[in-house]
Amino acid sequence: MRICVVGTGYVGLVTGACLADFGMNVTCVDKDKSKIDMLLDGKMPIYEPGLDALVEKNAKAGRLHFTTDLDPAIRRALAVFIAVGTPPKEDGSADLSYVIQVAESIADNLDGYKVVITKSTVPTGTGQLIEKTISERTTSKHPFSVVSNPEFLREGSAIQDFMRPDRVVIGARDPQAVAIMKDIYSPLFLRETPFVITNVESSELIKYASNAFLATKITFINEVAEICERIGADVHHVAKGMGLDKRIGPKFLHPGPGYGGSCFPKDTLALADIGREAGRPFEIVETVISVNERMKVRAVEKVRAALDNDLSGKTVALLGLSFKPETDDMRESASIPITETLIAEGARVRAFDPVAMDNAKKILPDGVEYCSDSYDAVTGADALVIVTEWNQFRSLDLERIKASAPGRVVVDLRNVCNPERMAEHGFEYHGVGRGVVEMPE
Repeated sequence: MRICVVGTGYVGLVTGACLADFGMNVTCVDKDKSKIDMLLDGKMPIYEPGLDALVEKNAKAGRLHFTTDLDPAIRRALAVFIAVGTPPKEDGSADLSYVIQVAESIADNLDGYKVVITKSTVPTGTGQLIEKTISERTTSKHPFSVVSNPEFLREGSAIQDFMRPDRVVIGARDPQAVAIMKDIYSPLFLRETPFVITNVESSELIKYASNAFLATKITFINEVAEICERIGADVHHVAKGMGLDKRIGPKFLHPGPGYGGSCFPKDTLALADIGREAGRPFEIVETVISVNERMKVRAVEKVRAALDNDLSGKTVALLGLSFKPETDDMRESASIPITETLIAEGARVRAFDPVAMDNAKKILPDGVEYCSDSYDAVTGADALVIVTEWNQFRSLDLERIKASAPGRVVVDLRNVCNPERMAEHGFEYHGVGRGVVEMPE
């Protein structure tokens, strides 16, 4: 089967590579020529573990192709996946302009029956909008079907999530489209992966509702962490006790400086907008959004308080800049407001991230000093701040840090360090929901 995937971001590129690995003939299209040139040269425009090998394997096998020329790719394909960006507008609603552009191109190249699949996260009603756009624009008499097939990919484990998903959601209006989608995902169907077959509107809402629920879970444990600090409880013990309840589960019960990335911030805003448009404000989601913004402010307050409420002239080492480990994605990362505030208040910022520094340089304010590794970053530092929970930050050589950092303050915004170990090595430790562990006298 010939498939066209429009967009080579995290969703589009992973989708295209994985479908090619399923045996499909896939053409990935992007209007950004620099991205396509990189892919044709065997280089990845994004960082995702294992993606380079998967792309190389399927490109060499002749199943995966890259181009900037959308029209012929559409004409050759039976199924067209729309995997373009849907960034939030100022009011929080999703910007569907890129989706509509693709729909118009499909209308102009409708030379036979096609299945048009939204892989991008889109609000309810987008399927109807795509159908209307194509129907009103095309001069072709050929039929087409619009399908919602939301992605549930986590950056850092996207390939595994695609190949072994918890479920596959298909929203469609006709049996022919469902049959084609089952054929596309036949390796998963045969593996007895749960399939949710529903209408387009329900499928569109499933993605938003899922992400908003996970964002709510993160925000809940962050508020629990605040209470823990005030009453002397340990948030990790509380979270473990909660997570062992099978109705709750342990995932997404890890406190930190708030959620970020390409999905949760955008999707909670969009779901809140959907609620308002439907005449039923989503009060829980509205609160989650507000509290998450407060968590970013709280992270900065913890750093400031650890340095005697005066950041001016202090040197702060930031370890981790991406919004989560195993990705170079800086979108909505906690490191952005933290860095902006530190520099605005007169601090010197030295930073290190294993893979995200090139992207960070495009986003973070001028004045950040980018370092070669963790130990370079802490040189001359008054405080060490762990922002992203990369595994390599869990086992730092503390004696080596002591030798190069005059300060003895560690602000661990991800709770990756052992407080007692930090104290034994002479550090004042500030965790999240753990309180302060001071060095022994």
